Amino acid sequence: MPLTKAQIVNSIYNRLDISKNTSIEVVESLLEIIKRTLANGEDVLISGFGKFCVKDKGKRKVRNPQTGEDMMLESKRVVTFRCSRVLRNRINGEG
Repeated sequence: MPLTKAQIVNSIYNRLDISKNTSIEVVESLLEIIKRTLANGEDVLISGFGKFCVKDKGKRKVRNPQTGEDMMLESKRVVTFRCSRVLRNRINGEG
């Protein structure tokens, strides 16, 4: 089951001595900073966690799996995430 924004807010509320409204503001502010930075085409690096990168994907030819018809996808920007070595080691039980 995925971790939700509400669960993150509750976790911050329970760990720190701040109000629930303040913990909501903290989470919302953090996410807004990350979204704004990525929308500007800049990467977001969080030490010990990972890096969110904005990548440009060019136009490319694809096939519709239902009809088998060839079509062109327009170029677009996507966000990728690359976890840090610290996080990778923790996920694999090495740290």
